Amino acid sequence: MELFNYSPLIYAYMATDVALTGGGTIDGNAAAVFGGWRAQQRPAQQRVRSMGAEQVPVFVRVFGEGDFLRPSMVQFLGCVRVLVEDVRIIDSPFWVLHFVSGDHVTVRGVTVESPRLNNDGIDIESTSNVLIEQCRFVTGDDSIVIKAGRDADGRRLARPSERIVIRGNYMEGHNALAIGSEMSGGVRHVFMEDNELGDVRSPLYFKSSSYRGGTIENVRIRNITVRRSRQPLIRFVTDYQGQRGGEYIPVFRDIHIENVDAGRVSGVFEFRGNPEEPIRRVRIRNVRVAEVDMEPEQLEAALTIDPETHHLRDFVIEDVTVAGRPVRLAAPE
Repeated sequence: MELFNYSPLIYAYMATDVALTGGGTIDGNAAAVFGGWRAQQRPAQQRVRSMGAEQVPVFVRVFGEGDFLRPSMVQFLGCVRVLVEDVRIIDSPFWVLHFVSGDHVTVRGVTVESPRLNNDGIDIESTSNVLIEQCRFVTGDDSIVIKAGRDADGRRLARPSERIVIRGNYMEGHNALAIGSEMSGGVRHVFMEDNELGDVRSPLYFKSSSYRGGTIENVRIRNITVRRSRQPLIRFVTDYQGQRGGEYIPVFRDIHIENVDAGRVSGVFEFRGNPEEPIRRVRIRNVRVAEVDMEPEQLEAALTIDPETHHLRDFVIEDVTVAGRPVRLAAPE
């Protein structure tokens, strides 16, 4: 959402050919001050969300002292041809690397070690032509998350995140790749391959709601290894945080996931589509789960997917096994 607040700790606005590089460490030192702000942010957070819903002019949305809205660690806003390479970033106040309304971004060889809550490693927001490679993430929130604005602001700006390549990274600590939930402007043309995941909450998480809306389409994911998943391995959620009844039903379509090897998981799939706009044209193939932390009856239920119950259309699952047992689609009645 758009507002005026404290500057990110490292910030560039409408810059061209800008880089943050080198072998050093950037320490946000959040424990000293910002660590206690999250518990005090609620009044300001509700105020800015109300301003967004009412489309109050952005120049009126002025926040700062006493509002406790944490700034991002590094933010490039409206920047073109950006490089972040070889730096190590620790103890961020909020999102670590945040790219907003930009174009042609490369993030290579970066290490993020920031386990505080809301410490996403990289937030791609309404930004195009992005390459993220050979990075390492140990984070308190999503390692890599793709967004495109929230609610009315995202719909007003209507700028998608698109043409994004994610390859050769290591991720652990929370969700690995997330798309959403703030994706009102849409996300499309995402390619992810050859990533290694350690102990994570959820490896692949697609999320929105009928209050946020937006479209996720043309996503290709392959060659992923997962050591441990503490929630379902692959999640498609169109009622994030239980939000139902809004008028902006999200669209999830044309998503292919293949060649996933998981060691131990606490859940396999989570599909929560919308009957008015089912999740469409999803293909999941060649997935191997070695071990599960599930009761026998839970495992039995996980081995059969019912497209009608979960509101899936043109859904294909091929060569997927859990603890040596195949996963199948329920036979149509």
